[in-house]
Amino acid sequence: MTNITDITEKEKCDNKNKYISGNSSNHINGNNSIKIREIAVHDRPQERLKARGAESLSDAELLAVIIRTGTRKENVIDMCRRILAEYSLSQLSSADYSELMKIHGIGEVKAAQIIAVFEISRRLETFSSAPKRRIVTPNDVFQYIYPDLREKKREKFIAIYLDTKNGILKKRIISIGSLNTSIVHPREVFKSAFLESAASIILVHNHPSGDPTPSPEDIEITIKLNEVGKIMGFSILDHIIVGDKKFVSLKQLGYF
Repeated sequence: MTNITDITEKEKCDNKNKYISGNSSNHINGNNSIKIREIAVHDRPQERLKARGAESLSDAELLAVIIRTGTRKENVIDMCRRILAEYSLSQLSSADYSELMKIHGIGEVKAAQIIAVFEISRRLETFSSAPKRRIVTPNDVFQYIYPDLREKKREKFIAIYLDTKNGILKKRIISIGSLNTSIVHPREVFKSAFLESAASIILVHNHPSGDPTPSPEDIEITIKLNEVGKIMGFSILDHIIVGDKKFVSLKQLGYF
């Protein structure tokens, strides 16, 4: 996926020109946008949200409700239109503080607001009103973990701890970075298994490239952790590698 910092200057200029030409009625001399207070009250995003519902607002208007204020020369609606002309929602959702603050008009507070709303969205995708979510198939694992791993730019190795009925007890990040046996230590994987009185463990990590094909290192780590698990009395049910909207199960592939 294209990184938020990877967009070329030409693309930014092209997008900006499209934005300005497409919204010229909201600009004075092509530079200064009208002030929010000059927009009729019933046409302001927050008022339209209350009157017609959030689904009636555009992406830019929803973002405007979240970050609330613009700059001295640009009202919040025009600023959000400009931002979304340059960056997709997907790019914004995966951006960190430093990347967001490179966008004109976005400071620490607005960056925090954007990060927080996308994080809530990700958590909602994994929310379950049931006391414990049960894992029965590799696809169950994928559906549970994918919102946490999609669009991540670095590999993240996660252990999911289950009870005797395959109910999820805890999810723990073991390491972040390129996978190798030096950073994925059995001690870190099995420590939480003891603390949670887990019956079994599912290992998960992502491939930022989008291709979930297991590497030799992936297979080596899986075999090593499976052997340690047998000695310590914990069953490694599977190791799921997550790619771009797809996954592979090392258990199904017969690697252990």
